[in-house]
Amino acid sequence: MKALVCAEPFDLRLQTREPPRPTAGEVLLRMRRVGLCGTDYHIYAGKHPFLEYPRLIGHELAGEVVEAPTGSRFAVGQVVTVNPYLSCSTCRACRRSKPNCCAAIRVLGVHVDGGLCEWLTVPEAAVVDATGLSLEQAAMVEFLAIGAHAVRRAAVAPGDRVLVVGAGPIGVGTALFARIAGAERIVLADTRAQRLDYATAQFGFGETVVADAMLTDTLAAMTEGEMFDQVFDATGNIAAMRAGLAYVAHGGDYTLVGVCKDDLVFADPEFHKRETTLRASRNALSVDFDHVIASIRSGRIATDRIATHHLSIDEAPVRMPQLIEEADSVLKAIVSL
Repeated sequence: MKALVCAEPFDLRLQTREPPRPTAGEVLLRMRRVGLCGTDYHIYAGKHPFLEYPRLIGHELAGEVVEAPTGSRFAVGQVVTVNPYLSCSTCRACRRSKPNCCAAIRVLGVHVDGGLCEWLTVPEAAVVDATGLSLEQAAMVEFLAIGAHAVRRAAVAPGDRVLVVGAGPIGVGTALFARIAGAERIVLADTRAQRLDYATAQFGFGETVVADAMLTDTLAAMTEGEMFDQVFDATGNIAAMRAGLAYVAHGGDYTLVGVCKDDLVFADPEFHKRETTLRASRNALSVDFDHVIASIRSGRIATDRIATHHLSIDEAPVRMPQLIEEADSVLKAIVSL
């Protein structure tokens, strides 16, 4: 089978591998669509903090069931997506219903080989019914679940004033689910004006701000100095993450959706005087996948406006660096197999 492997930073190869065979409790999938995301680009560029090379990439997955265990709830030909966060089920986090941050987590395409290949076997518990979604929509469920999880963790509520820093796919997804949660006001900030223009034109986010040296002053002027009840950082950039505390209103929340290798440092007086609630948001839970699928089915998420680029697995080794270069205009690239 064809498999897309990052052998080392900046070395992406299309390899031929033997197709896997399912063992007890596993489902065999024919992969059809795989989304590319910031994680994949960071792997390619050698910037991911949790990865060893070589790695078969891909964790935003959509496929069709080929073989399932006897008595399975899945049928041959069924369209599915995959929850790529494989947990141990025994650690403290898992016992407290937080498998997304399992102490021994194995994320497909990061800690173990992923799904940007023609055939994949996964535990049945990781397979998610995507009936009613197209294959392309099913490939977008995982990354949208990241934003849905962050919004649910922060308990965004009607009346909240929300700022999302970073208007890439995770940031846009976070903003979309903040809207669904009833946020009163949503502002998007990014260094790339083109991304902000796209968010306005395609998703109706009318308040956007270019993240330049005057960002703090601009946001203060927009809010009469009060800033935002909920601030989400979706940049994965340490300078942006450090700066974000200044955008939090007194009594507000700061949620870090992105991840990077560096140390995060705040001035304690600024942190303390706000009585800031600081949280990380990692991966997603089954309830978030369900919320995303229901939102796509109901039409509240316009997936046709999210998928901006399409390519085949054969094109991927050449197109990956091009997509990184074209980041201003790329929201979501989908690979077909």
